[in-house]
Parts: sequence; structure tokens; C-alpha cells
Amino acid sequence: MSNLRLVGMIIGIVLFLLSFRIFRGQKWNRANFFLFAASGLFLFALSLNPALINILRRMLALDNAESGRLLALLILSVVILWFAVILMRTSFLKHKYQFDRFVRAVGISSYIEKIRTDLAGCDVAVIIPAYNEADNLKEVLPRIPAEVGGLRLGVVVVDDGSEDGTYECALAEGAFAVRSPINRGGGAALRLGYDTLHKADIDICITMDADGQHNPEEIPALLAPLLEDKCDIVIGSRIIGSREKDSLFRLAGVYVFSFVINRLTGLKITDPSSGFRAFKMDVVRRIPLDEDQFHTSELIINAAKGGFRICEAPITILKRKYGESKKGRNWLYGLNFGKIVIRSWWR
Repeated sequence: MSNLRLVGMIIGIVLFLLSFRIFRGQKWNRANFFLFAASGLFLFALSLNPALINILRRMLALDNAESGRLLALLILSVVILWFAVILMRTSFLKHKYQFDRFVRAVGISSYIEKIRTDLAGCDVAVIIPAYNEADNLKEVLPRIPAEVGGLRLGVVVVDDGSEDGTYECALAEGAFAVRSPINRGGGAALRLGYDTLHKADIDICITMDADGQHNPEEIPALLAPLLEDKCDIVIGSRIIGSREKDSLFRLAGVYVFSFVINRLTGLKITDPSSGFRAFKMDVVRRIPLDEDQFHTSELIINAAKGGFRICEAPITILKRKYGESKKGRNWLYGLNFGKIVIRSWWR
């Protein structure tokens, strides 16, 4: 027996025995124990009798191939590796959802009584996720109407872990403010905002950006199709509306992604990246919303799959006045946006 086979047998036995030591007590995990122990046994058996791999070689019809046993072993290794990756991915997603629920619960826990008093009587609420947007909020918040069509309008600013006084600015301007313990992204901040509206029993939600690109004076026009029960979701569109001159790359991206999403869903949406939207909270209760960033397409795709009615209203997109965009470079934003489109549709 060669020294290499002897070393393989020793390592295999050690891995097998270690699996009983590592995965015991509170650390017990059936799937991880099985993978760890099975890997050790497989390495031991293969080192003891390398001819075992011939069974797999024949199954893969590699008898006549040069280095057939090595190819068979490589194929088996790749299959096992992919299985392990999928298992780890599943575990990661489980912990991601648990972490999301935990952060939201912590974020809203100290505001429960305040929600019931400050937002009492509101029929509609505007949710504004904000990360270091104090300067822009000082100009945006005073322009939001107190009521629309006889309906009282509340404003919820979700401070997504800001460091510039965004939370204090929101309070000073008379908005209801919730602070996330950490910065997680616009989608995660919106989910914290939705939790706030659920606690306040508010049935209609408007989302808008904190950077001043959305015009608060257009809220009545955005709400109109919803109040007339023409649809369940209204998307504000710069394409059928207007926009101040901006990056041609991003504008091209709007057209490209609207084409892709429309082909995937059967809709006729012109501006899937718009964060200026109005919808019934029943939509949020009945569709999955999991993305932390680049989330605007997620709502559209999942709502379309859920059979909700979606329409658009013309809006004006303005240039950001203060600070820099949190979306990153144009090409990176497009790449991440496309990834979320595919993931939302596939899910």
C-alpha cells in the first residue's frame, strides 16, 4: 500500500471521528453531520480500495476514456460540491429571513404606542426610506399635503441607519420617524415602514424617495386611480410624464428593463425602476418582498404573479439637489437591478 493511500485512510478516519465531536449537543445538525461523516468514510474507502471508483467510471461510460477514473472522481466531486453549495445557500436564506424579521422587530418595538397615537386617524401614509438625506428632507417634507381628497395623509420616514441627523430632521418637520438599528438598503427600510402601517391599520401606502427627485405635489394624481378603484398598484412613470435631463445610460436601462419585465409578466409598464408608487396594503400582505436593495421591480413582478391590477400615472423626475446617489455606478446599478428581476421572476 502506498504512502498516499495510507495518508488518505488516516485523514478519512479522522474526519469521520471528528464529525461526532463537532456536531454534538447544541451544535447538532443532521445534514452537516451527514456530509462531514460521509466525506470521511468515502475518503477512507477510496484510499483502501481505489478500484471502487471503477463502478462510477462504468456508470458514466468512461471505461475507454483516458484517465477515466480521474474524470469520474472529478465529476463526483463537482456533484457533491454543488450539493453542499445548495445546502449552504438554503441555510443562508433561512438565517437571512430570520435576521430580517429580528431587525424589523427591534426597529419597531420602541415605537408601538407612538404609532397608535401619532398615526391614528390617517387614511393614507407616505413612506420615505432615507439614508443620510437630512438636507433633502428639509425641502421635501414641508411640501407633502396633509390631506388628499378628504383623506388624512400621514408621513413615515424610515431612517436606515443614517449618520447625518436624518431622524432628527424628520421629527423636526413633523413626520413620524422610525429608526432602523443598522443600514440595510431601501427595500429593507420599506419593509420596516410597512410594519409601521400594519400597526397603524392604514390601508393605502405611498412610497417616495428622500432625495428630492419625486414631486410631493403629484401625490393626488398618483393616488387618483387607486381611489377610483381602477387598480391595486399605481406606478409613477417618467416615461409617460417628464424628467429633468439625466444619464442617458440610466434612461436606456429604464426602456430595456421595462421591455424585459413586460415580456416576463404580460404587463405594459414603462418605468419599472420608479420608487414613486401608491398601492393598497393588501398587496404587501399577500406577496413576498425580500430584497434589501434594487427592490422596485420585485413589487411589480410578484404583484403581477399574484393577479393584482397595475397601472401607471405620469410623474416628473427631478434631479437630486443635495448629496450623491446611493445606487452606485450606472453599470453596477443595472447589473444588480437585472439580477433582482430574474430572481423575483424565478421565485
